[in-house]
Amino acid sequence: MKHLHAAPGTGDGTRPLRRKTGSGWKNIYAPLAGIAASVLLILGFAQHPAAALASLFTDTFTSAYYFGNMLNTAAFFMIAGTGAALAIQGGNMNLGGEGQVYIGGFAGCTVLNALHAPAPLVFCAALVLACASGAAMALVSALLRELRGARVLLTSFLVSAAAIPLIDGLITSSRHSADTNMLALPYIAQQYRLPQILPPSPLSPSIFLAVAICIAAWHVLYRTAAGRRIRLWGAAPQFARYCGYPAAENTCGTAAASGALHALTGFLAVCGTFYTCHKGFYTNMGWNALNVALIAASDPLAVIPTSVMLAWIFTSASRVSLTQGFSFDIAGIVQGVILFSIAVPAAARTLAAQTQKGREAAR
Repeated sequence: MKHLHAAPGTGDGTRPLRRKTGSGWKNIYAPLAGIAASVLLILGFAQHPAAALASLFTDTFTSAYYFGNMLNTAAFFMIAGTGAALAIQGGNMNLGGEGQVYIGGFAGCTVLNALHAPAPLVFCAALVLACASGAAMALVSALLRELRGARVLLTSFLVSAAAIPLIDGLITSSRHSADTNMLALPYIAQQYRLPQILPPSPLSPSIFLAVAICIAAWHVLYRTAAGRRIRLWGAAPQFARYCGYPAAENTCGTAAASGALHALTGFLAVCGTFYTCHKGFYTNMGWNALNVALIAASDPLAVIPTSVMLAWIFTSASRVSLTQGFSFDIAGIVQGVILFSIAVPAAARTLAAQTQKGREAAR
């Protein structure tokens, strides 16, 4: 199994060790804890617990809408989760996923509404600008890391937290936002909307792109020299520095790729699900992507089943909340349980490692 340890020289205290044969999901207990939380909430608050439990485990697969919605959610988790995994593999942790998803959707929607040119050209321009905007946001943290020694873990979160209200303000101030009660940009034209492949669900061909991105990222990380350098910076940064590998290239490259993939998630959400950029559409996408990456031990191939598993848990929990008359959203609680189940053991391991180092230094 791969573990998170304090990594000397990374500044974030997170790094994946080298891949070992037979390594599996790192935090498989986290989604299991989420399922357990769902079951307990249903037993405690559902009007008909037996029927609700049956619905939790089966009904998502018997409804075209909910099954398609689950796969659509999984596609977002795969793309953004791969972005989070790339950052972790390179020795940093990107906590700015929410803002990067948001800016990708905002930039893409703005271009699709503003440009008047052949549809393929406009769509490609919007896609490129969306990914570039997410990469630029992530690069701010990378540059602060290289120039000032600031932790990517902290600065990525702060940059995202600052960008979100700024984008909210841009949406509100848009001259066309009055048509949507100042809560969203205008809807994109029909020609820019991704086709539905499982109506009435929002599932689009982005699911195939998501799987392809996971496979491509795995190939880069584990079958190329560049990928080996990235993993070396994550596993043994001092040795990578001794080998002469440039730190700035690794930090900026993995940050830009991570930000671009998060922004691509936002762009696809606009073009395939919401057809507009509205305030709050990004909610929990970044954190759930980080959950996926941590559960999958930053392995892009493991990101695929992990994304499907978490998407099933959240979709099923939301369905039960709706059909059983819950006064609160189960899915939100389950998301918190999963993140808590990952964060507490990781923090305990880091604290134990630091304590052990302190004892060794005192001898």
